[in-house]
Amino acid sequence: MTISESTPNPAANDSAGAPRLVQSLGLFSSTALVIGSMIGSGIFIVDADIARGTNSPALYLGAWVVTAILTMTAALSYGELAAMMPKAGGQYVYLRESLGPLWGFLYGWTLFLVIQTGTIAAVCVAFGKFLGVFFPNVSTTHWLWHIAHVPALRVGSIVLGNMEIGVNTANLTGIAVVVFLAVVNIFGVRLGALIQNIFTSAKALSLAALILIAFTVGRNAAAWKANFGAEFWKNAGWSSLHPVQVGVGGPTVLVNLLVILAVVQVGSLFSSEAWNNITFTAGEVKNPRRNIPLSLVLGTGFVLAVYFLVSLSYLLVLPMHGDPNGATVMARGIQHATEDRVGTAALEQIFHSGGAYLMAAAILISTFGCANGMTLAGARVYYAMSRDGLFFNAVGKLHPRYKTPVAGLLVQAAWTTVLCISGSYS
Repeated sequence: MTISESTPNPAANDSAGAPRLVQSLGLFSSTALVIGSMIGSGIFIVDADIARGTNSPALYLGAWVVTAILTMTAALSYGELAAMMPKAGGQYVYLRESLGPLWGFLYGWTLFLVIQTGTIAAVCVAFGKFLGVFFPNVSTTHWLWHIAHVPALRVGSIVLGNMEIGVNTANLTGIAVVVFLAVVNIFGVRLGALIQNIFTSAKALSLAALILIAFTVGRNAAAWKANFGAEFWKNAGWSSLHPVQVGVGGPTVLVNLLVILAVVQVGSLFSSEAWNNITFTAGEVKNPRRNIPLSLVLGTGFVLAVYFLVSLSYLLVLPMHGDPNGATVMARGIQHATEDRVGTAALEQIFHSGGAYLMAAAILISTFGCANGMTLAGARVYYAMSRDGLFFNAVGKLHPRYKTPVAGLLVQAAWTTVLCISGSYS
């Protein structure tokens, strides 16, 4: 692989009669890919950290408003780029065309080694962990082959290592999902899109049910009194200061309202990422100049509105402030929900012991759909890179019957499996 200063010409790599990508994704499937890739397990977890950071119901919701503004601005910008360059590869193509092949090369390989595969690994292992709610033998502590423990290495304020390498029943389940989705997506983009449509619809209905229940039968008078009224604006003034720890184990400093809203974006933006995956599949979208920008607006708009309503739902069911040593979900509140699982805590408050099972089922649906969308989309970037001579040659070839990048899907699955075993995907 060599990097040329001139922009690569993918058409030069085509041979007569070679299979090409088929434009078979309509607006609904494109929008489902945006929504399905965005909604994973984050919205059920990150609210605890946001609540601890803001320490104010108003700022807690304000953080999601800031996230919505930032994400929608980015999506609109990408929509314009997609209309200008509706080609397989998406962000890789935009960087290649605007800044040169070197930057496309660096982004593409980072996507393969860390971004896309790391996210798929994290989502699929999360699937395994939550499957353990129904099958206790599926656990990160149930080792089948423990290879080694990597000790923690502190570099300044950063801690590296501190992970377990090997195969346990949770990451083995995750690996099975990785391989299954890779194989399924070989059999045509329509099959992958069908799976995406089904699971996106299911997770959207699950979140809608959570919101509806919280706004009706789940409303809690004690939570309302603790979070709204005079308490709503508490710690949200311009003069309010908020403690923030610098690095891991570093000093604590006091910051103002604007800084804390920026700091807590780590969680909310993490939950709202992956909307750009639809641009990776531009070569398979019908009328891409229209459908990709429209799907970005519709998909991100839907998810961001749902995220805000879900977070508001948590405030209707649980008090924001709580005691980390509290004996009940109400006593711990949103800030100190067990293992930060705010969604589970909210459903436990409403349905008691059955809440954990309902939330686990919702997260299983959500993570499976998210992993499928990212699996489908990621392989298209490596395909585009290969056609430019910046990735393994075999990845630039399509299956003669199904018109899918088989080698790209398999290589992506192989490296994701390595990350699952290594425990270094987060």
